[in-house]
Amino acid sequence: MGEKMRLDRLLAECGEGTRSEVKAYIKKGRVTVNGKAVKDNGLKIDLENDEVWISGHQVKYEKFRYFMLNKPQGCVSATKDGLSATVLDLLDGEITRDLFPVGRLDKDTEGFLLITNDGQLGHELLSPRKHVDKKYIACVSKPLEPEQMSAFEDGVDIGDEKLTMPAKIRRISDETAAKPDGIGAVYEVILQEGRYHQVKRMFEAFGSKVEYLKRISMGQVVLDETLAPGQYRRLTADEVEALRRG
Repeated sequence: MGEKMRLDRLLAECGEGTRSEVKAYIKKGRVTVNGKAVKDNGLKIDLENDEVWISGHQVKYEKFRYFMLNKPQGCVSATKDGLSATVLDLLDGEITRDLFPVGRLDKDTEGFLLITNDGQLGHELLSPRKHVDKKYIACVSKPLEPEQMSAFEDGVDIGDEKLTMPAKIRRISDETAAKPDGIGAVYEVILQEGRYHQVKRMFEAFGSKVEYLKRISMGQVVLDETLAPGQYRRLTADEVEALRRG
């Protein structure tokens, strides 16, 4: 026997309508369970073994959902915002009621953003104690000196109570990133924490301004290059498992 859920709640959580609407559908005989019409709103459904249909299509419950979004600039990493479009607004056609972005990318930052309803996984990916890598491409106004790069990797004073955790940084050739005109250097940066504006503040500590920032991976999962900014797809089972491994 698997996990069970009330029929009306199951239909509502699968986006078939509000609780009152799905109760009306059930009353009208539009719902079948294992091939038989049912009219009991509170019928306990075995989520693994029972087959539920409504109005000619099957209802499949997913406890957790995982989406990879290539976040565009100008979009806010939040579930709602009074002024700007949010990342959830980009998940056109999806049921977004219980979804949230894992961590935040600044409004002008692009790239990999995980959106899910799996709170435990989200917590583990963001916890500095779990040491999950977040990799970025940063285009900055001027190059760092060798001693500055060493300091960058040791931990930087960005005005918080503690130095940043040790990071990894390497300069990459300008051809490997879309480098805007006038940018002084391009770096790959790997962090294991996610403080407010952290990458920008780390470079600013050495007098260099981040002009363009893109996150390209989280843990072992890399941004799908076929996704244009603003596009998304579901994670594969292998990608979800890779995130769980960190």
